[in-house]
Amino acid sequence: MTPPYTLTRLGVLMTPEPGNPHEAEGVLNPASGFGPDGKLYLLPRLVAEGNVSRVGLAEVELTDSVPTSVTRRGVVLAPDEGWERGKMNAGVEDPRITWVPRLRVHVMTYVAYGPLGPRLALAVSEDLSSWRRLGPVQFRYQPGLDTDLNLFPNKDAVFFPEPVPGPDGTPCYAMLHRPMWDLGWFREGEGVHLPAGVTDDRPGIWVSYVAARDVEKDLRALVWQGDHRLVALSQHPFEELKIGAGPAPIRVDEGWLLLHHGVTGKIEGPWEPQQQKVSYAAGAMILDPNDVSRVLDRSTEPMLTAETEDEKSGTVPNVVFPTAIEEVEGVRYVFYGMADTKIGVARLDRSAS
Repeated sequence: MTPPYTLTRLGVLMTPEPGNPHEAEGVLNPASGFGPDGKLYLLPRLVAEGNVSRVGLAEVELTDSVPTSVTRRGVVLAPDEGWERGKMNAGVEDPRITWVPRLRVHVMTYVAYGPLGPRLALAVSEDLSSWRRLGPVQFRYQPGLDTDLNLFPNKDAVFFPEPVPGPDGTPCYAMLHRPMWDLGWFREGEGVHLPAGVTDDRPGIWVSYVAARDVEKDLRALVWQGDHRLVALSQHPFEELKIGAGPAPIRVDEGWLLLHHGVTGKIEGPWEPQQQKVSYAAGAMILDPNDVSRVLDRSTEPMLTAETEDEKSGTVPNVVFPTAIEEVEGVRYVFYGMADTKIGVARLDRSAS
């Protein structure tokens, strides 16, 4: 089976602004949300010279209820903390935002590109403009894995918008994420260290949990993630190298719909930030609402591949990278990175059974 959903590209929504130093190397991979004013906003990754990333704010302009352009509203997060900067790099990258009604906040996951490479971090906001850092994600030690997840670089994290059953049935806030097992970046010759029970070293999608009661007492508990479970690894040709989660999962009739990206090609050094010989495509999974670590269905073929010139040519060619979904007038729109340079928009539809 394949999830009964389709993506139809509608065009380019945002391109780098000439003369804007914050956007010299691209605008890409946005988060999104509705502000207190009821307007739809994107929070794009803005890349300055030297691959230094910030998170911007851009109001989405609608034409007949369809997103067609943006108006910039400034920068809302920059690599101002020491753990978001190294001596030769810096960045707050690839934000994903989940509006959590029960908490009345937007929860942002982002990649802090600091002294030891990519590390996950969290921030929260009530208005999309002012963000309060909760700090780096801390993965609780789990003896059965025979490793410490805090050792590994991690990306592509996103929260579910409501509590889901944890491994013991307790209501939990769950975060999808993607550890990367190669420690050669940190210590030459160290190589790959896999958790117990995992034999495939390709990066895949994991889930970790924190009890809802703890978070509802103190939002800072969101950073203390535990009960780590593998959700999915590469399975089909368009995912040959690795997979990662996309936008926040959305509840549909079949379960939780998760858009994800799959990567093919050749990686030239695992820490080269601007790979030139890979291709990114978009797929989908349906996760079990009673156990979100269980995949009920997934795409055997990509829903969207790099076909247009904007998707095939850029900082990293041949990339479509979905990172946000929002509904406008009953229609769901997906916002995605195009060749690590621009932002596109596509319509998400449920196809006929």
